[in-house]
Amino acid sequence: MEKRTILAVLLSMGVMIVFLMIQDAMNPQQPAPPPGQQVQELAELAQEDIFREGAIPVVSPAFAQVDAGLAEAADVEIVPLQEVVVETNRLRVVLSNALGNIVSFQLLNHLDRGQPVEMILTGDAPSQAFAVVFGNLEDVMAERVRPEYRNFRVNRVSDLIVEFSQEFGLADGRQFSMTKRYEFQPNEYMFELSIVLEGGALMHYFSFQGAAYTLVFGPQIGPSFTRLVGRHEEFREFMAFDRGARRGRLSVEAVTDRAPSAVITTQPSWAAIVGKYFALAVMPLTPQYHIGFSIREESGLSDASRMYVTRPALIGSRHEDRFRFYFGPKNHQNLIIYERGDNAFGLRDTGLIELSATRGFWAILSPLENGLRWLLTFFYTRTVPNYGVAIIFLTILVKVVLFPLTKKASEGTLRMQALAPKIKEIQERNKGNPQKMNAEMGEFYRREGYNPLSGCLPMVLQLPIFLAMFNLFNTHFDLRGAMFIPGWITDLSVPESVWDFPEGAVIPLLGWNALRILPFIYVASQLLYGKVVQTPDQKGNKMMKYMLYAMPIVFFFVLYNMPSGLLVYWIMSNILTMVQQMSINKYMARKKALAAAAAPPPPPKPVIAPGGSKKKKRR
Repeated sequence: MEKRTILAVLLSMGVMIVFLMIQDAMNPQQPAPPPGQQVQELAELAQEDIFREGAIPVVSPAFAQVDAGLAEAADVEIVPLQEVVVETNRLRVVLSNALGNIVSFQLLNHLDRGQPVEMILTGDAPSQAFAVVFGNLEDVMAERVRPEYRNFRVNRVSDLIVEFSQEFGLADGRQFSMTKRYEFQPNEYMFELSIVLEGGALMHYFSFQGAAYTLVFGPQIGPSFTRLVGRHEEFREFMAFDRGARRGRLSVEAVTDRAPSAVITTQPSWAAIVGKYFALAVMPLTPQYHIGFSIREESGLSDASRMYVTRPALIGSRHEDRFRFYFGPKNHQNLIIYERGDNAFGLRDTGLIELSATRGFWAILSPLENGLRWLLTFFYTRTVPNYGVAIIFLTILVKVVLFPLTKKASEGTLRMQALAPKIKEIQERNKGNPQKMNAEMGEFYRREGYNPLSGCLPMVLQLPIFLAMFNLFNTHFDLRGAMFIPGWITDLSVPESVWDFPEGAVIPLLGWNALRILPFIYVASQLLYGKVVQTPDQKGNKMMKYMLYAMPIVFFFVLYNMPSGLLVYWIMSNILTMVQQMSINKYMARKKALAAAAAPPPPPKPVIAPGGSKKKKRR
């Protein structure tokens, strides 16, 4: 019996060995292609677009139940809608397991209408902030592919770490999972998002319309706004920074109504949506990606600003990508830490400081503007902690420093008045000979020791300071939400108002939606200032009358919706200039009187006798 059993086992083993040898001969194993060939094969797959029909993954097991039969209806896991709140000393973030998105991102240390600034603005549709869509950049930007998945499972790893996971199935029966992991840090406006794709033994690559996935942010970054007007109010623009370029290269991507989208394939170090005071910047920590921007319209929002990061098709059954997002104020204080390395991520020389840099024409004046900003902060911290008072102190200091130039300009104007009769005489005498008139005028100025530019040159030198002041009060982050006068000027970075029109009511053409007082005060101060500085010879000059009366009216309309901090500076500057001019006028009057008293009396006029002959003295 034992011999028969042993013989049967041996014969069975022999049959199995022969069968395996025949099978190997019929199906020889192919050696694994080298990495370069794998990339080429994947590129060919993307070209063939083999997944175009039915390639978009759907939630398993719902999809599997219908098409693949991998699970019965009773086995479908229904995950209830759930929100997770993460709070640090700077942020309050609300995450939803619907797609594993962030639905609210509040900055606790910055207020908008009395509440923390909300950085994710939504329209009528749900937020797509940090959503993952399986499709290429072109299709996702055009919304030919949309995320329509079930709720993700939630794993609260810690107070600052949250994971969302979900399984997906494909039409051919393959399955894979995706995990989104958010990690926040104390004292940071930066957080990290990891995306893990993991497939089974049959999932050798991830390619959906030629891309692994597209990470979407939309529809708009905060804070809230009525409309985007220009840099003096709220605006949105797209930026990209290439750290590898010499000294770093910053570009502003032009996206307009005529070209509502833009794509960057050069893989910049970071890309950003930038507003007046806040920004969202993404730093992909992956070897390959493409960046897209779009202003595609959003129902319920007057303007939209979207950003996309697409990962090309990936080889392998498991991939993990990391992205770092800076989502906060774009001021120097909060951005400089990513240049010096003193941040929770150990980052340095990122170029994020460029978000706060002055660009374009204003960059020329940035050293002067930085000095004025330092003085403004000095007055705020060392005197009264009120930025309105600090603006007044800064205006006084600037006027004191510029007083010698103002005085010189006034003296030049008065000197010009004294020489005006002789200048007019030369002009009348040489009406038909401009060359001779210019020669005589030059000789006259040389003889009198007078430079005709002495009156206007000091004023020209003050222009850069005024322009730097203009940009400072228009863009300085610390003025945002800074109160001057309670109940009236509650935010120096925006226009003040004493009465807001009913919601939706706007004066046609002008775009005014509130009654403001500072523009009227400005016009009054400007008219009074013009009266004080006007010289007697200018009263009959039509051009000077226009400058005196018409220009303040024009500026009234220009400045009506300007930040209140700028108007406070301009009004105070007019008042101080009037005081200075009155003191200069008194000084010049005294100087003229003293000069007249010290001058020798004029020689007596000769007495003319009747008949036209001079009387002879008697001997």
